[in-house]
Amino acid sequence: MSSKGLKTQKSTKRKDTESSDKFVSQKSKKPKLVSGDQNVKPNFGKPKSSGDKEHQNVKLSKKELRVQAKELTEARKKKRKPHYTLEQELGSLWEKMRRRDIGKEDRSKLVSEAIRKMKGKVPEIAGSHVSSRVLQTCVKFCSQAERDTIFAELQPRFLTLASNKYAVFLLKKMLDGASKQQLTACISSLRGRVAHLLRHLFGSVVVEHAYHLGTAAQKQKLLAELYSTELQLFKGLASTTEKRVVDIIAKLGLQKDSVNRHMAAIIQPILEKGIVDHTIIHKLLIEYLTIADKTSAADVLQLLTGSLILRMVHTRDGSRLAMLCIKHGSAKERKMIIKAMKDHVQKVAFDQFGSMVLACIFSIVDDTKLVTKIIVRELEPTLKDLVMDKNGRRSLLQLLRPNSSRYFSHDDLASLDLSVPSLCSKDKSETSSLTKDAYGNESGEETKDEQEDTVTEHSDHEENVKAAGGKKDPLVRRRELLVNSGLAESLIDVCVENAEEFLKSNIGKEVLYEVAVGGAGGILCPSLSEKLCELYEAISSVAAKPKPQESEKDSEHIMENFHSSRTIRRLVLDCPGFASTLFKKALSGKCRSWAAGHCSKILSAFLETEDLQVREMAKPELQVLVNEGTLKISANKKPE
Repeated sequence: MSSKGLKTQKSTKRKDTESSDKFVSQKSKKPKLVSGDQNVKPNFGKPKSSGDKEHQNVKLSKKELRVQAKELTEARKKKRKPHYTLEQELGSLWEKMRRRDIGKEDRSKLVSEAIRKMKGKVPEIAGSHVSSRVLQTCVKFCSQAERDTIFAELQPRFLTLASNKYAVFLLKKMLDGASKQQLTACISSLRGRVAHLLRHLFGSVVVEHAYHLGTAAQKQKLLAELYSTELQLFKGLASTTEKRVVDIIAKLGLQKDSVNRHMAAIIQPILEKGIVDHTIIHKLLIEYLTIADKTSAADVLQLLTGSLILRMVHTRDGSRLAMLCIKHGSAKERKMIIKAMKDHVQKVAFDQFGSMVLACIFSIVDDTKLVTKIIVRELEPTLKDLVMDKNGRRSLLQLLRPNSSRYFSHDDLASLDLSVPSLCSKDKSETSSLTKDAYGNESGEETKDEQEDTVTEHSDHEENVKAAGGKKDPLVRRRELLVNSGLAESLIDVCVENAEEFLKSNIGKEVLYEVAVGGAGGILCPSLSEKLCELYEAISSVAAKPKPQESEKDSEHIMENFHSSRTIRRLVLDCPGFASTLFKKALSGKCRSWAAGHCSKILSAFLETEDLQVREMAKPELQVLVNEGTLKISANKKPE
């Protein structure tokens, strides 16, 4: 086509558009109002019809509008949900069966009716918000035959439902009531999909629940998939008896770098998503740190530093991971961990494994001002509860007598000594033995040197040895946290107020004893000697009370109580100041009346103590009882 033709076409188009614009502008003028009534709205060219007039005259009330909106909503739900009507029927049954005042027979009938209506449709409705709750109630109250029927329908769709937001709770309920064969079938269906589900927010909950309920062999199979691709593909390899990843690599001849890469690829997305609440993940991280290189191990510990730590300290391996972060972290990272504990210190202190994390902080962190400000200040209002709690007293005992095998088990001491092999500057032999002991696994026969090292490691003199990760002298750190912070003074005041209760308690007596003797190395004695004398007076005042009559069986005297009599005996042997105060205030001239029962052990302690002044003070009155045979002293406990 020529250029002239194009120009003519363009010109004609412009003319057409100009004419159309003029036409529109002419029609867009507002029409004038005919009548003078300003409230009448113009029609703007719309044709009037009789139907519009009727619609304008009919006005729906608010109630009718709500009904109409509800009907529209119901219609949309029916189109969107194929089993909407069934869910409504199940919901009405559920409201009846979950009531507490309903009889067992009536509830069984309602449960059976609900299961009959759901038959053949259980996998389809299990992911619904309403139906999943109905199924949970049915599984809880139905018979074993009905439970097996529901399980048979759910089992083929187990993996699909494991990632559903609402079906997760139903699967957990099913696993709780499953037989051994059913549990084995569920765990077997997870094979090859464990890593995928652990990266899912809801799927990880199902894997963790199955891991918690499984046997040791089943737990090992679930973990083995996360170690290597070979263990995931070949079923026979996963049945190995070795538990630690280092031993599995050695037995099967796997490449360490390949295992390291495989585990890192699984761990990284899990940590990025913040899915760190589960025991299986804690175990995976602990095993990974045993083979990870220096850079990879440091990266993992850095990712865990902060608020994630608080979600992990409730498990054994999780608390060990927290201690590793504290031990190998920088000063800045330790500060982040301690600040993340703000307003959560009390909850951590009363936890079985979280209390060990606080003990680790007291042993390693050199910033005592920060520890005092955040941790010590939150512990002070609950000192009485801490002393009387089995787990809460650990943090206090770690300050009073660090790393004592009397108060901490071998597993607890191993956790405090735990370290990452690649981040340690020790020899290979020392690192491997440390790793084995730290993970609580049974090792082979130990040499004499290793046994001597173990005995030395767990002795009471270990408080004077510098802890790994801390540069400050342990004695200075303890004094700043215990004495300079005012914690020791508050603790003595609590012991004075509750002396009798603590002495009679099997748990509280240990803290009271350590406070009374002044802690390891006598750390409380120089500056708080007057406060300790108040404690001695308080205990002696309780001991000076008269014996209860035989009719008063509920009130047992502390000199006759099993726990308190043993504690007072230890104090007489180890604390001369308390022994002299007790004898002068409570026992002088009354020894004959206390020379029987548990109290006789307290009297004999005055003659067995190594302190000469205490022996000479009590000997004139007690030696008469010994000569008469009323008071007995064992031959091997007589002082030289």
